[in-house]
Amino acid sequence: MTALLRYQGVLLLRSQRWIAPFIVYAGFMSIGIRPGDRTLDSLGYAAAGLVPVTAWLVRICAAAEPTAARACTAAAAGPARAHAAALLTGLGAALLTGLLAAAYTLLVGNPGGHAPGTAALAGVAAVVVCALTGAAVGAVCGPPLVPAWGLAVLGAGLGSLLAWVVSVSPARVAVTALVAAAPAGAAEPALPAGALAGALLLAGAAGAAVCLRARAGAA
Repeated sequence: MTALLRYQGVLLLRSQRWIAPFIVYAGFMSIGIRPGDRTLDSLGYAAAGLVPVTAWLVRICAAAEPTAARACTAAAAGPARAHAAALLTGLGAALLTGLLAAAYTLLVGNPGGHAPGTAALAGVAAVVVCALTGAAVGAVCGPPLVPAWGLAVLGAGLGSLLAWVVSVSPARVAVTALVAAAPAGAAEPALPAGALAGALLLAGAAGAAVCLRARAGAA
């Protein structure tokens, strides 16, 4: 799996397709976050924006290989493992982006009386939850389930919207907890353990289903 992840990482970097989601997310951050804003509010904003960006990156990685190269990789490592490596590469790229955004937010934000360590831990947890949720969306909106780009964009957009608004969504739960704790004098933000577990289950189930579909399609 290490070799597959390295291969997918190099493929993503050389394709330069990561530049567009990175620029969009950087613009999203520059519009919504200003130095001196409340740290927890900004962390929630940064984490929420990571949902569609992760879906985008995962979709890019799932469809990055040319058909012939994908067939060779599947033959060498198995279609399920090859597809899992692509999904994990997209998730890893999104997590790196989100952690950089969280670090920036912690540097320029106003803690508002909250302990920096607690805020950082809660912010990182929210980033992980939102990235996992976005990865689930991207996995089911990419090949082999949705090979067409137009339908994939529509599905990823709707899936990200649902992740923001549905009350039981792990991403919504984690972001809401941060925002609720942001005002001065509010209780310290708790680690969203339930949301993290839910996001792990959601991403794991989506990834497993798509990898099994990839294996069945190659049979």
